[in-house]
Amino acid sequence: MIDTVRWVDSKKQILSSAPDKTRSLIPGKLRIIDQRLLPEKLEYIETDELETIFELIKTLAVRGAPAIGCAAALGLAAVCGKSGAKTRNAFIGELRSSAERLSASRPTAVNLFWALEICKIKIEVSEESDVEKLKTLLVLEALSILREDIAMCRSIGEKGLALLEDGKGVLTHCNAGALAAGDFGTALAPIYAAREKGLNITVYSDETRPLLQGARLTAWELQRAGVKVVTICDNMSAQVMREGKINIVIVGADRIAANGDIANKIGTYGVAILAKHHNIPFYVAAPYSTIDISIADGSGIPIEQRLSEEIRIFNGKKIVPDNVEIYNPAFDVTPAGLITGIITERGILKPPYTASIKNFMKEKIKDF
Repeated sequence: MIDTVRWVDSKKQILSSAPDKTRSLIPGKLRIIDQRLLPEKLEYIETDELETIFELIKTLAVRGAPAIGCAAALGLAAVCGKSGAKTRNAFIGELRSSAERLSASRPTAVNLFWALEICKIKIEVSEESDVEKLKTLLVLEALSILREDIAMCRSIGEKGLALLEDGKGVLTHCNAGALAAGDFGTALAPIYAAREKGLNITVYSDETRPLLQGARLTAWELQRAGVKVVTICDNMSAQVMREGKINIVIVGADRIAANGDIANKIGTYGVAILAKHHNIPFYVAAPYSTIDISIADGSGIPIEQRLSEEIRIFNGKKIVPDNVEIYNPAFDVTPAGLITGIITERGILKPPYTASIKNFMKEKIKDF
């Protein structure tokens, strides 16, 4: 699959998990695909600079909730790996400061905060006093987060495979595939699992304005994987549904509230309404790390507001006059009542979501 987020160790080896044999992992760097250049160019960026990592997340060089979490964890490890701190307390101070900076990069995707918090806790509860050993411990924890994400993506694919049939059509919105996670992705994971089983699935990737993640990214990675993909404009979804080409909708999520409301890329809410009208099942695919039980419902999910230039400028050309106001929320909230099921790494959650999510998260807590 596509190696969207990885660690480059001191031997210049690219890792997705901790090596079998102990070796020096530091100094090391975060390695990502620069998704801003796709589909025209496949280019990687390696860095251990805090402000560079902040900008890479902020400007969507790396994007997708699971990938953001993995990148933040590995980025934090890279930054702290070159720390000159001499004491445990000084190192933890730098760790907290760097984590706070990275957490300010994007507000909606809860995986970002989740991954940074796990890394901080791992170091804070450790009794280790040697700074170099703390640095290695931090890298190992970040790699553990990446390894877990890869495993969860695969499991989501296996659990969602039961929803797909040979010759059927799937509509997806934005990009929730390998480019948005450590491996298979979330919404596209069942598609990749179906491909491995020899099923012929047609994916309709709507373009996803204003930054065209569906057209630039989803279509690129599916074509690369040998999956039949048809890209449509956002405003074509209703017509394509009415023509009977869509049998199921599967999308990802950047945050899921305790009641099952989900925040995903702007336009998801509209797709869910259209699916409801056409009696098409609407599924959300996400791992436990995307669920935020501290938020009761979607009204409490912070919605990122992005730059007006993303709408005002298209393909390097101005398409909106300078004196016209721009409103550019990056996400919207789809109410739980429009969602048929939530595909997780442990199975498909069904309504009422307040109960199924609560039980699901209780089981996850037992694993720790």
